[in-house]
Amino acid sequence: MFSDHDIARNACQLYGGQANLGYDWWWHSFTGTNAQTGEKKAFFIEYFVCNPAGGKEVPVFEPKPSYMMVKVGSWGEDHAQLHRFFGWKKIKVNRSAPYKLRADDCFATEGHICGSVNISESDANAHPEWMSDAGSMSWDLRIKKVIPFNVGYGAGKIFRTLQIFEMFWHAEGMKSLYKGEVIWNGVKYNVRPSDCYGYQDKNWGKDFTTPWLWLSSCNLTSEITGKKLKNSVFDIGGGKPKAGPITLKGKLLSAFYYEGQHYEFNFSKLWTFVRTKFNFHETDDEVIWHVEQKTWRNKMVTDIRCYKKDMLLVRYQAPNGLKRHTRLWNGGNGTGTVSLYRDGKLIDRVHAENIGCEYGEYDRNTPY
Repeated sequence: MFSDHDIARNACQLYGGQANLGYDWWWHSFTGTNAQTGEKKAFFIEYFVCNPAGGKEVPVFEPKPSYMMVKVGSWGEDHAQLHRFFGWKKIKVNRSAPYKLRADDCFATEGHICGSVNISESDANAHPEWMSDAGSMSWDLRIKKVIPFNVGYGAGKIFRTLQIFEMFWHAEGMKSLYKGEVIWNGVKYNVRPSDCYGYQDKNWGKDFTTPWLWLSSCNLTSEITGKKLKNSVFDIGGGKPKAGPITLKGKLLSAFYYEGQHYEFNFSKLWTFVRTKFNFHETDDEVIWHVEQKTWRNKMVTDIRCYKKDMLLVRYQAPNGLKRHTRLWNGGNGTGTVSLYRDGKLIDRVHAENIGCEYGEYDRNTPY
C-alpha cells in the first residue's frame, strides 16, 4: 500500500551516473506560531545536494554545479528564500538508510533537522550565483513521520539502481509532526505537532520535470459533516515523467489517505486504469490548479488557489548547470477543496488549508 514506510528511498541516491550528473534533496515544510503574537507562519527547509563526483573544498557553480545547498525560507507577504552552500569535501553523508547529512551546523536525519542560514543584503547582491534573498533563519526540530506516500515499484530498488527515470519522488512523511523552534529574521516561532501541518518528501534524479506540479495538505475539514479530518492527508505530484528517451505526458502520482482509507491514482499501476486531466492558470493576483483523476472505481477532483503575494518564484540550478525553471511558483498557504467519489457517489467534499503548492514549466527561451 502507499502508506508503507520505506526509509531506504530516503537514503542518498547519488551513486553511479547520478554521482556525475544528479541531484538529491530532502524537503520539509510546516507551520509555526509566533511566540509573542500567536501569528501563524509557514516555513520550508531543504537539504539539496548535487554532482558529488566533481566536489571540491568550496562549492562549484559553473560550468556544472557541485555542492550542498541548504535552502530555507518562509511564505507570506514577507516571503523569501535563503541559500547557504558547502563544497562536497565539507559534507558528511551516510549513504545507507537511515540517512544522515551534515555540513557545519546544518544537520538532517529521519527524526531531527537543525541548522542556520544568514545572508546579508550586500552578499545577496554580490553573489547572483547563490540565487538567494537576504535574511536569516535558524531551526532545531524533531520529526515524527506519520503517513507516507510510497509510490510503489516506480521508485523501487531496481528502478533506483538502474536510474531509469529522470526524476524520482518519495514522500516518507506525507503527514509529519514537527516539534521545536524556528528563528526567522530574529523572531521566534514555536512549532507544535498539533498545528504544524507538516510534510516531508524527497526528489532525486538527473534533471527536473516540466511541467512540475505539487499539491499537498493535512489540514483538512469535511464540508459535509464540519468535522476536522485528523487522520487524513492528500498528496499530488508529477507532470511529465521521462524514462530514458520516453516522455510520459500529463502523468501525476496522487494519494488521499482519508480517515484510514486508501485512495490512490498512480499512473504506474496500469491495472487501475488511471486517467488524469489537470490545468494551471494565473490571474493578476492568484495562481489556480484544477486536477481530475479517475480509476475504475474512484475519482478525485482537486481545486486549489494561492495568492501570488504569499508565494515565491523558487530558484534551482539543474545538475547540468542550467536554470530553466524561471517561473516555478511555490507556496505553503494554498486553500481549496478536494472531492472524493467511489462508484459515482460522493464520499466527501473536503476543505483544505495550509496547502503546499507548486507549478512551473521550463522557460522556452533557455537552451537545452
